Amino acid sequence: MRKILLAGPLPADCIQMLDAQFELFKLYEADNRSAYLLEHGYKIEGLSGGKVSAELIAQLPNLEIIANYGVGYDNIDIDAARARGVRVTNTPNRLNAAVAELTVGLMVSLARQIPQSHDYVRTGRWSTDGQWPLTGQLAGAKAGILGLGRIGKAIATRLTAFDMEVAYHGRTHQEDQPYHYFDSLLDMASNVDWLVVIAPGGEGTNRIISRKVLEALGSNGSFVNIARGNMVDQGALIDLLTNGGLRGAALDVFDGEPEVPQTLRELNNVILSPHNGSATRQTRAQMSSQVVENLIAYFENGELLDKVV
Repeated sequence: MRKILLAGPLPADCIQMLDAQFELFKLYEADNRSAYLLEHGYKIEGLSGGKVSAELIAQLPNLEIIANYGVGYDNIDIDAARARGVRVTNTPNRLNAAVAELTVGLMVSLARQIPQSHDYVRTGRWSTDGQWPLTGQLAGAKAGILGLGRIGKAIATRLTAFDMEVAYHGRTHQEDQPYHYFDSLLDMASNVDWLVVIAPGGEGTNRIISRKVLEALGSNGSFVNIARGNMVDQGALIDLLTNGGLRGAALDVFDGEPEVPQTLRELNNVILSPHNGSATRQTRAQMSSQVVENLIAYFENGELLDKVV
């Protein structure tokens, strides 16, 4: 039976499915990681869960594949895996709908002030303070998407259905897409009402949403981050949200999460979500199955169903 190391915890259903197919070694339960790896590291052929550093890869001399739980793989040292000839898979496509759905939900909530108006009714203020003030709307507004990958396209489709004009910026111009392409992120930010971030994380995108980009979005602009917290200059974001440099923000991810700056938690022009993009029962069950399927396909016939490297 193939030996699989779990570097970090995975959902119970995923562990159950893995346990039915493989012999599991749970590094995250070890009292002494170094001793555990010294005892079991040479046995390990596959790996999933948690952070996968170059150091960990080096301690697994017979490692063949890393099956990542999630579409983003910035938790894995890809260069170290590639140098060792270790294959890497992820779980794309299964979470597209869930992440796109939450993105649009956050945007509607911000534009229509749904959490605030909900509290207004629940606390009895409607009958005492009168009608809720007018809000914005998505229809007729311009949205710029940073990262038109699988999830970005799913978001674009939904925003188009809301009668929004959609543009995007990415590494390449995708000729088969109907949306306007900006070859400059700064130019796109200057020409849209909503800036939506769904690009992959990693060193190449660290702080890509700079103060300059946010200032280009401007006082009538709204910022949405459904990707990674470290992609934005969070200090600049807070400053601009506080002083009127931005209209608002809808955030599912944060720099240093789960800790969230108190100012962000208190601002009335911010909608917050606890890194919840793919967190539906249906999606997480499909992702669990995909991890197992990737490992089985590789060990049975060398096939990489969802290849990263």
